[in-house]
Amino acid sequence: MDPFSQLILTISVTSFLTFQWLFHRVSPWMSMRISRGFLGLTDKQKVEWNSTVSTFHALLVGIFCLCILFFDDAVNEDPVGDPTLVKTNVAITTGYLISLLLIFYYWKAIGDKFFVVHHLTALYAYYYVLGEGMLPYFANFRLLAEFSTPCVNQWFFEVLGYPKSSRPNMANGVAMAVVFFMVRIAVMPVYYSRMYAVYGTEAFYLVPWGGRVAWICSSICLDIMNIMWMHKIARGCYKVLRSARQSKAVAPQENGKTD
Repeated sequence: MDPFSQLILTISVTSFLTFQWLFHRVSPWMSMRISRGFLGLTDKQKVEWNSTVSTFHALLVGIFCLCILFFDDAVNEDPVGDPTLVKTNVAITTGYLISLLLIFYYWKAIGDKFFVVHHLTALYAYYYVLGEGMLPYFANFRLLAEFSTPCVNQWFFEVLGYPKSSRPNMANGVAMAVVFFMVRIAVMPVYYSRMYAVYGTEAFYLVPWGGRVAWICSSICLDIMNIMWMHKIARGCYKVLRSARQSKAVAPQENGKTD
């Protein structure tokens, strides 16, 4: 098999250019027409706001990922073999991740060292999927995590003036915690049980040493960060819900004093 076929390279480059266009052109144009609050944001906040084009990427590859898991019998039966649809999905994600190199240009606004490590780790693993056609099931399975992105991107409720105790913020906080847990934490037993089932088999040794390192080490690295982020999200969600509950408890007391 020729590594990095012309089709895969074309999809990756097209994905990169598309997300750059969405970030620099489409998002600012749409935001000014949809929300008046966008014009009042600082330059830093506008960069953060426009970076939420990741929602489009998340929905696109997430839905594609589910279709493959449910309907692509070849990938599900042979988790180590050569993919076709998976390579297309991963190529879209690769172009998107490379487009995030703009992080370094806007480091003061959206730079985050864990975010960079997360994406570089993913790119390292995706090299073996795109270049060698290996481990398609596991690469596709990891893309389930993208379903948490839309909720994570709703941070701009606060930027637009909604207090943390407002219903939109609280509803999104709970949804973010639940979805993040379901697609990044709860699926770990399924993922690692499938990995254990493949480990040591003939198919396992068909993957070169570098591919095995990329597969196992990147999975562990990504999930350590997922657990760290889950802890932060859960704590934040708990604090907001507790604060809202305390505010409701205080309100009747204050009303009783004024009567």
